[in-house]
Amino acid sequence: MNDFIMNDVIPVSLRSAVIYVCIVLLIRVFGKKEISQLSVIDLVFILLISNSVQNAMVGSNTSLQGGLIAAITLFCLNALFRQLIFKSKTVEKFLEGSAVMLIYQGKIIQEHLDEQKITMEELEATVHEHGVKDILEVDLAILEIDGNISVLSDNFAHKTVKRRKHNKALNQNM
Repeated sequence: MNDFIMNDVIPVSLRSAVIYVCIVLLIRVFGKKEISQLSVIDLVFILLISNSVQNAMVGSNTSLQGGLIAAITLFCLNALFRQLIFKSKTVEKFLEGSAVMLIYQGKIIQEHLDEQKITMEELEATVHEHGVKDILEVDLAILEIDGNISVLSDNFAHKTVKRRKHNKALNQNM
């Protein structure tokens, strides 16, 4: 049993932990935009990365136990990171970053687009997906920490106000 722990559990766990931490940090460095907007090449990249690091995690141990040890280590590390993110704003900001304003009152913040490597075409497509015809109509567009872009427009604000007035009138008539 002691041989099993020294020769299998500890080496596989340590290698798996190092790979996990490195991949988390690399994803953080390469930007949050990549997380939510996977293209075909991004998907292929992720599949190849997972295949290439498998041997680094389990080494020559290709047994069921080696795979289980690696999987359990990854699940435990993931739970630990989730707990750290939940408990510490500093860790959360370091690992997940913060939201980035892309458009404010119809004005594009080009510096932020450049930092996040978002093209004008991508931004315009996202604005259109949110039902807004022109960037000038956007009150606020934010790249969220999950990689999605939220868009609020003047139309949205007016619709919300109209709904509130309509609901208020309905409630008064009841």
